[in-house]
Amino acid sequence: MSSPVTAQLIDSVRTEVADQTVSGPADSPLGLAERLQEAVRRRSGGLGAAETLSLLREVEAELTGTGPLATVLADPEVTDVLVNAPAAVWVDRGEGLQRADVAFGSEAEVRRLAVRLAGLADRRLDVAAPYVDARLPAGIRLHAVLPPIAVGGTCLSLRVHRGHLRDLAYLRGRGALPPELADVLRALIDARVAFLISGGAGTGKTTLLGALLGQVAGDERLVVVEDAAELVAEHPHLVRLEARPANVEGAGEVTLRDLVRQALRMRPDRLIVGEVRGPELLDLLLAANTGHDGGLTTLHANGVADVPARVEALAMLAGVTRPAAHALLASAFRVAVQLRRSRDGQRCVAEVALLEAESSGLVATRPVLSWAGPGAALVRGPGAEALAELLRTRGAAAPAVLSGALP
Repeated sequence: MSSPVTAQLIDSVRTEVADQTVSGPADSPLGLAERLQEAVRRRSGGLGAAETLSLLREVEAELTGTGPLATVLADPEVTDVLVNAPAAVWVDRGEGLQRADVAFGSEAEVRRLAVRLAGLADRRLDVAAPYVDARLPAGIRLHAVLPPIAVGGTCLSLRVHRGHLRDLAYLRGRGALPPELADVLRALIDARVAFLISGGAGTGKTTLLGALLGQVAGDERLVVVEDAAELVAEHPHLVRLEARPANVEGAGEVTLRDLVRQALRMRPDRLIVGEVRGPELLDLLLAANTGHDGGLTTLHANGVADVPARVEALAMLAGVTRPAAHALLASAFRVAVQLRRSRDGQRCVAEVALLEAESSGLVATRPVLSWAGPGAALVRGPGAEALAELLRTRGAAAPAVLSGALP
């Protein structure tokens, strides 16, 4: 936490730099970094060279960087940073939330950081617009809520996407899935079976999707549509489109629905939507029903059995009736893959299920394989042989785990 002297210096430097910025470049020829250095130098009387340098770095972090969060954001293992209060900062390193050994000097400091980060994303965060959801230039996903909406003070959530490629071999090594499940996922890709990856927040849906795209043949053209560019994949023919929110004037928005429609005009062999959470699902379902097979997407669902109801709810946001939503789903996607995260942070592929239309016309799930995590045995369900037959009819070899002896 900043000392009282440092806090006073920071406020003093902030005021001076802000005044120089308002006065215009003609009155202040120095750049921001030089102005910060000069302002700190004039106020650091009595401090040694090392202390002055340390103070300068702290002031720069508070005024132009991420303040006290700079240390934890630099940790390559950190995926989430959550600020609940000035002295309550939590991080996730893949093993669940842990209290971070950092703190802000005051609630005002947390609020200033949230407002500054929102500005970097060309978004507004103030009393009239007290919350923001945006992507920062560094690839960090920002969410912030100001008081009085956030009762206890400004709440800040940062999700960090490190840009590291995670292939299936890496996921196996981390205990996310056994070799037999990896074989089934590869077979689904080879057979161009369209399937959904579902799970809760932070279960690794996007990571698994990126790993699977690396299994697609190199001569296929992949067009990826995302709300925020988070997917990391290695493929020689991958085209990426990213949605854009409206600016502070409310203009310039490009939605996922817009991008899905544009992607269909780009001759994709496979259409990939990073995550569906709204009416853009209808456009994806329509595309999958017009010859665009092999598509992939992710969505939030509590369990694989909940996927049809989740798809139904999202499709109805686009004005689709319940029977039509299920009819489109039955034709578009054949399989759902559910991910789960345990309390200790372990992520794993928990279930694979077929999506099948019943006599009522509604889609239900038929279990194929389930797995409770490292150390547990695979459990084969009644849909295993049906999936094996689906793979064979589409020209792919059916993995032995679907019909042979279980490991």
